[in-house]
Order: sequence, then structure tokens, then C-alpha cells
Amino acid sequence: MSPAKTKQAKGVSRVGRILGLGAERFMPPPQLVAVADGLVVTTTNATAWYVLSGANTDLMPEEAQDLEQDAAALAISKTLAGYECHLKILWSQLDGELYRAEAHQMFTAGDVEAFADMWAHRLDGLDLPQRHLLLGVKIAERSTAMNATIKDATASALGLRHTGLPKSELAELDAAARRLERRLEATPWRAKIAPAELLAWAISRESYRPQPAPPNLPVISGASLVRLTQSRAIPHSDHVELLDARGQTAAWVSMLVMPTFPETLYTPGEQEWLRCLSEIRYNHATGEELLVCPEASVRFEVWRKGVAIKAVDRVRQSAKEQRRSAAESSAGETLAETEETETVMENLRQRMSKDAMTLLEDHPRLLVASTESLEDLQARCDAVIAHYAGLSIDVMVAADEQRELWLESQVGDMLRVADLGHIRETAALAASMFWGGSEAGDDEGPIAGLLTGTTPGVVRVDITAGSARGDATTTAFLGRSGRGKTTSMELATLTAAMRGAFALMLGFKGDEIGLIRAGHYLGLDSHHVSCGTDTPGVADLFRVLNRGEAALQVVSQMLIMLPEWMRSKGVETHLLRAANTIGEHTDPASWRLVELLSQDEDELARSAGQALVEIARTALGAPVLGRPREGASPLRPEPGLWLVQVPGLTLPQAGTKPGDMTMNERVSLALMRGLIAYALSTASRVDLRSLPKVISVPEVHVLTGTDDGRRFLDLVARMGRALDTSLAIDSQDPHSLLGLDGVLEAITTVFGFELSTKVQQDALAELLRLPVGDASRALIHGVGKTARGAIRHGHCIVRDRYDRVATMQWDAPSWELLRAMSTNPKDQAEDAAAEENAQKQGQLDPEEEGPQHGDGQNTAGSEGT
Repeated sequence: MSPAKTKQAKGVSRVGRILGLGAERFMPPPQLVAVADGLVVTTTNATAWYVLSGANTDLMPEEAQDLEQDAAALAISKTLAGYECHLKILWSQLDGELYRAEAHQMFTAGDVEAFADMWAHRLDGLDLPQRHLLLGVKIAERSTAMNATIKDATASALGLRHTGLPKSELAELDAAARRLERRLEATPWRAKIAPAELLAWAISRESYRPQPAPPNLPVISGASLVRLTQSRAIPHSDHVELLDARGQTAAWVSMLVMPTFPETLYTPGEQEWLRCLSEIRYNHATGEELLVCPEASVRFEVWRKGVAIKAVDRVRQSAKEQRRSAAESSAGETLAETEETETVMENLRQRMSKDAMTLLEDHPRLLVASTESLEDLQARCDAVIAHYAGLSIDVMVAADEQRELWLESQVGDMLRVADLGHIRETAALAASMFWGGSEAGDDEGPIAGLLTGTTPGVVRVDITAGSARGDATTTAFLGRSGRGKTTSMELATLTAAMRGAFALMLGFKGDEIGLIRAGHYLGLDSHHVSCGTDTPGVADLFRVLNRGEAALQVVSQMLIMLPEWMRSKGVETHLLRAANTIGEHTDPASWRLVELLSQDEDELARSAGQALVEIARTALGAPVLGRPREGASPLRPEPGLWLVQVPGLTLPQAGTKPGDMTMNERVSLALMRGLIAYALSTASRVDLRSLPKVISVPEVHVLTGTDDGRRFLDLVARMGRALDTSLAIDSQDPHSLLGLDGVLEAITTVFGFELSTKVQQDALAELLRLPVGDASRALIHGVGKTARGAIRHGHCIVRDRYDRVATMQWDAPSWELLRAMSTNPKDQAEDAAAEENAQKQGQLDPEEEGPQHGDGQNTAGSEGT
């Protein structure tokens, strides 16, 4: 017993002493003095609080899980030895209003209000819980509970009340908390100082009353702290009834204890007794199966190794004396339990002497709450008890100790019911895997989808954030056709455009038009450039590039298009002379260069010009060499959403000599070089250097099959951070990426969709950093299907920048937006026909706002979809 507890025991009531109850049961709640970043200070002690990061253990190989658990057990025994700790696992509902406010700060282009509304309604409809892991470590004893009670009573009687905290003491406590943070940061939990706002929320939420937002101050104290802690609770034998400000019941809460655990916990597996909190469901009165999401409060103290060894020696010595006494008796028999205890203690002592393992005393409690009814609370408690019974762990509602256990679970309180605890190895707490489950995505940024593992939550993805972090900038979407990878990349590109980025998508399939429809739907400055005979000159490099670099790029383009015999006869000199002449024109253009060559006195130049005239009449040559038509949208280096489609592109295989290329391949290669030059030029423009930029390439295997395409991808991937340019690639052939070292080194996030062939599955497993084998192949093969075998569009495996791997479902804020982005030909045809029919009937006014939400709210967009 610590000195503080010894002094507290002197004040215990006679009744408590007769019944064998500790003094802590009768102590009033400690008075909070101040809340600061990482600190909760009461009249009795100061506790440092940290936010713990979760680890994605759902898809982690068993060997890696063992290492993770061993590292946690080592951190508990080394870093937390000698401290009194309080672990809390809390849940909150993802609030649409909070994300609406966040959206107004994240998004700067398009109709931000409409986009924020869509996501707010979507999140409110999902009613999705989020897990919060908090660890409190007592770092200072300010006074005993008895002395603090006497001081408070005296101060109140004299009319004196001081709730402040001296700055010198606050500075000392802050320094101690941050010293411990540096040690906890190196653990598997990657602990960070808990913000004051988070601690204020954790304190005020226990009252189930609407509370004012915590003040944005370094320290919360005085009247502000009093308002956060206002509450009223009525304890009953099996629950606590919480009342609101009007005296009406706001919630019912039951405290559950865990008196018995099996001798051996088998992990990894179902017996991870704190990770499984997110798996417990119950049958609601409506017939739905809903999550219970019980919260956990575990107070524990890690014994220092010397203290633990002495305790083990005492038990071993006691068992040894009992064995000797039994041997000397007339019976001469020794109880088997006594011999087993002696053997176990001897083995335990040897392990503690050799390894880092030590003992801890923990007091696990589960808190189950309902805001509906007492019957609903009881159904939730029954589900929790039944779930743990299936794991051979006893859980029960604490009878007649609800008040003490409820107070004990509060931030800033103390251990009150000491006789419902366990003394065991540190590995037992690590085996709970309280930080395990599903975690993936960025720490902040736009919401892209939902986790589908054992821990509910959202996945945040910002494909433009790599450069700001000083990190690599490439995101890969890989999987078979029809599983949602292109739509997912379009959603990510659209979100980047909403954040004010220059977003360019090079479309080689021809079904990406939904991106532009979605851009109009959200009021973005959207541009669609389709390369064909109807759009001559839209990709003319004289119009796209600066004058200084345009001439050489145009000559390079034309040399590819012209046949080999012209190149061998030196046509390059004539092309360069003509390009320099046109470059000095007030309105330089490739079609002017072709006309100039056609009228040249030199026969070779004239032949080249005539050949280019004929090429300009083709679908692939017109975008580069044709004379622009009025109304055509040329490529311009301007912010906004850009879709450049190149249907019918036929590129040569890597290593093909120019003389061996067909005319179709030569013209396709020239057009692709022009688009690449446009993308690189825009990415490197000085006036756009501070603007985030995204280049998205669906069906990237079209580029990886050519030397030019591979060089382009490698260059953008390697220089993306310096140019603030992110690269998003989508491919059905992940195996083709394994030879692109520059791209592989730059990939920060991978989204893996369903694949069927062994070669491609193994390549994707390698990119996801999963062990290559049958288990990973089965996971990749089944990720795109439901349990009944139906296609699950948008469901994938994600590897984030922390190398955490999880399953997720891509999500859109509204059905209308998702339909607008559909790549299904049937959907596109139906939408086009409906729009054409509406225009004919005069029902669609081009000047009106965008389409209506399902709930009747108008959304953004200058054109309807």
C-alpha cells in the first residue's frame, strides 16, 4: 500500500472497516483544478493524458501480430513501470456538422456549401462510431484525498475558493508529461499529447448534457471547467441514471466488471478482449442488429521488477512452507495445487529474471450506455455478457457498486473498488490488443470511404498531400475491370479539384466523361477535351507550351509522324527552319507550319508538308496539326478540372524501332508526346508552382508499354514533390509496375481491387506489402465480392503511407454524384437520353442550378446532369 493510500485509510468509516471496504469507496469525487494539453489536474494529483494511435491488425500476418504484441508488452513493462495508469476506450458518433465546418476549411473551389451539405447528410445517415484511445499516467501527487476533502470543506465554510493553478507548477507538470511522451512515442501506440479540447470532451460527455464548446485557451480552469463537469447521477443497484439540466433522464449506464479470465489467452484471435469491443452487436427493438460499442476503463499499475520478484518470492515461499508442513504431518500428503503453485512461481521468477516481463495489477471495467430506455440498456448488457462468455471470459453487471465504479471510470478520479482486480503478467494486458483492429488513411483531409474491418471508422485520403508533407506523391489504383477502381480515382481527383488543385485526367478508355459531369454538378470549372476530327488543334503544342520550348517539341512530334525515308534524308532541318519561322508569328500554330512546308521550294520539305496535311485529316492527327474550329476547348495551363480523352490510341510496344512502327502507332505516339509535354509543362510552370496539381492516368498500362510513357511516369513520380504535382495511376496490370523503380519508390498509397490471376495477385500483394502466398491471393480474389458472391463495387484493400493495410469501401456523398460518375455504358446512355429528352421538352434550363438531392436540397453546378 502506498503512503497516500495509508493516510487515506485512516479516514475510513467504522462501517467500512467492519465490512473490509477500502476508504476510496467513500471518498467524494476529486475536484478538477485545470485541464491543459496533455494534463488533467485535480486537488489530489496530476495526470498526463495521451492519444494512442491504433494499429491495423486485421490483415497483419500472424508473425507480425506476435511481434506487435511483444513490443507492446515490453513498452508496458519498461516505459510504464511504477506508474498508476488509466486506459480509456471511448466512442463518438461521426458528426456531420463537424465535418461540414471542416469542409469549409478544406475545400476552396466549386460549390463548397453544397458539397459540405452532401457529406454532412451522408455521415449523419451512416451514424458511424469512431474509436478514441486515451492513456492517463499519474505523474504527480498533489495531496491525499482526505487532506483535499478537508481543505475543500474548510475553504467552502470560509467562503474561499481558489481553482487556479500556479504557472510554475503547470510548467513542471507540462515538462514531465512531454518527457514521458517522448518515450511513449516510440511504442507501437505512437502516443501523442492529448489536446485540451479532446480532454474537455472526454470529461463533459459523461454527463450526457449538451455542453458549451471548450474555450480555445492553453488552460481550461475556473468557471469554464465547472460548466464542463456539471452533471447529476442517481445510482441504482444495477445501473446509474443520468439526468439532464431539466431533471429528465438523459441516459442509463451500467458498469460491468470482468472478475474471471482463463489461465491462458490465445492470441492473435478472438480472445483479444479489448480489441473485440467493436464487434459486439445486439438485437434492437426494431429488429435491426446494431453495434453496442461498450467503452472500457482499465486502471492498472505496472510493478517494478524488484517489487514483482519479491511478491513472487513470497508466494513461492508460502507454497513451499505449506508443502513442507504437509510432508511433516501424519498424512504426509501434499495438495497438488500447492505443488503446482510452487512450480509456477519458480518458473515465473526465472522468466522475470531473464526477460523484460514483470507483473501488473489491473482493474478492467466495461461501461454500457443507452439513451433510449432501460430495456435497451439491459439488452445491450446481455449481448456484451454473452459475447465474452463465448471467449471464456466472465463479465457481469456489478451489483450495488454502480456509483463507485462509475466514478472510478471518470477522468481525474481514482481506483475505488480495489478488490475486483487481477495480478498478472504484463503480456495479459498486451494480449487484449486494445490498440488493434482497423486503421488506415491520412490523419486529416477529405473522407474517401469507410473501414470494413473489425473497427468501424472512416478513411481519409488526400492525394495532393504528399508534397506538403515532404513525402512522395504517387497513388495507385490497381485491379480488374468493373470493380470500381476508375470511379474511385475519379472521386479522388474530383476531391482534389474541390481543394483548388489543377486536376488533369488523361483518358485512354473513353468512359471517363462522368468526371466532367460530376464537376459541373459541383460547380467546378470543368473542361473536356476529346481528341478527334471534331476538335482540331486542341492539343497543338504551339498553343500549349511557351514559345521558347514549343518549336523543338513540335519538330519532335512531326518527326515521329513522318516515314523513315524522310527522316533519313534530313527532313529534320526543314522542319526546324519552318518551326522557328512560325514561332515568330503573332499566332503560332502547327497548321501554319504545315502550310509553310507545303509551299516550300524544296521537294523534301514540300513532301513532308503534304504528308502532314493528310495526317491532319485523321482522328489522331487533327488534335495536333489541325486548324482550330470556333468553340473548341483547347488545352490551357489553368486551374480547374480537365479531362483529355484520346479514344483509339494505339501505342507501340517498348523498344520498337521507329522504322518498325505502323503509321497508326507513329501518330498515336506523337499525340501522346504532345499530351505528356502539356502535362509536364503545366506541372513545372513557375506561376503555378504554389498550386497543388494532380495528373490522373486511367489504364496506365497503355503508357507502361512504351518507352515514352515509362519515362513520363518515372519523371512525374520522381519530381512530383518538388513540383507539388501528384500522380494517380489506375491499372489492371500491377505486374507491369514492378519494373518502374521511380514509380514504385514514389508510391505512398495503394488501393488494391479484385484480381483473378496468380501473377497479378502476387504483384498486388507485393505492392500492398502483404506476404505473397495463398492467403493473400484468396484475400485479393475475394475482396470484390460479397459473402453471397455478388460484385461489391468500390471495395478494396488499402495500404496507407504508414504501411497499414486494411479493407475499405469507397463512398460518395450522394447517389446523384455517384451516378454522374458511373463508367457503365448503360448508365451513361440512359443519362444522356434523359438529358436530351428533358432539353427537348424544355424541362432543363441551362441557367438553373444543378440537380436536386434525394432530400429536396439543391446542389451546386452550372449545368444539370
